[in-house]
Amino acid sequence: MTNKEPVRLPAEWEPQGAVLLAWPHAETDWVDMLPEVRDCYTQLAKAIAGRASLIVAGPDLDSARVMLADIDTGRIHFVRVDTNDTWTRDYGAITTVSPDGTPTLHDFCFNGWGLKFAACHDNAVTRALIAGGTLTGRYDNRLGFVLEGGSIDSDGQGTILTTSACLLSPNRNGDLSRSQIEEELRSTLGAERVLWVDYGALAGDDTDSHIDTLARLAPNDTILYTGCSDPADEHFDQLQAMAGQLSELRTAGGKPYNLVELPLPDAVYDEDGERLPATYANFLPLNGAILMPVYGQPDKDRLACDTLRVVFDGYEIVPVDCSALIRQHGSLHCATMQFPKQAFIP
Repeated sequence: MTNKEPVRLPAEWEPQGAVLLAWPHAETDWVDMLPEVRDCYTQLAKAIAGRASLIVAGPDLDSARVMLADIDTGRIHFVRVDTNDTWTRDYGAITTVSPDGTPTLHDFCFNGWGLKFAACHDNAVTRALIAGGTLTGRYDNRLGFVLEGGSIDSDGQGTILTTSACLLSPNRNGDLSRSQIEEELRSTLGAERVLWVDYGALAGDDTDSHIDTLARLAPNDTILYTGCSDPADEHFDQLQAMAGQLSELRTAGGKPYNLVELPLPDAVYDEDGERLPATYANFLPLNGAILMPVYGQPDKDRLACDTLRVVFDGYEIVPVDCSALIRQHGSLHCATMQFPKQAFIP
């Protein structure tokens, strides 16, 4: 379908009805650390279920039912569906709303972050959730256009923040120009302005610089961004350049954004010595709370939580240890996809 009426991509801090998780199973890259990552998902699931309904999807849900048994059954919905992996942010439906509140579930193509990984099952999850009656709303087949949820951020008022490294990747949408991609975001997601970030690549990032690892829109014309003040860090030049570019961006009213720096976590490495893309920008606003990834670094974790507490005044800050998630190059926001109340059938 093509939307004929105005639509809006809500900000994540607006009311949400449900959040989608995909349960780690033995056919994913988590196979060598299933107990550890399932413990992490259990803590994340409990943090979500206290604030919204929870959809748990996957081909093998026996362990999920056991580990999540103490969650109120009225708050959790299990869906049997095949998945390649667990990063629902990038293959879950991106939901817009019309002026009367009707949701549209946009089913964009997910091709494994530019053909890096298999995605055949993940790319079919949205259709399965709609066909099975878990999600409801207008279905918008956009499988001819590659777009991951982690690659865009919205202020709910027509501004979308993204990165050129991701959306202009030739392995996603071929030779489409910046202006052609902007037109897709306008016609489908109701974008009135697209703000591009051209710097900020993190070591170990498979996504080609998803914006949700680098900079996030927040209330009161604020942008939270990953900073780096250590010239010896390999990220210093890129993150300094990104901060400079963010300072040049303007709101719809023509004013500079209120820029708030998040600390860069101390370097985290995998067993092969590869640096992992740990970032505090990968948080999830959820109905008066901020689910915040932390990495077992007390000083940095505390500073990041305190920073978010100032920006999201009155919100509860809920730290979730994502030391396991980062082992597969993702974090909290990457592992979740939220839906407005109108799109979820309890």
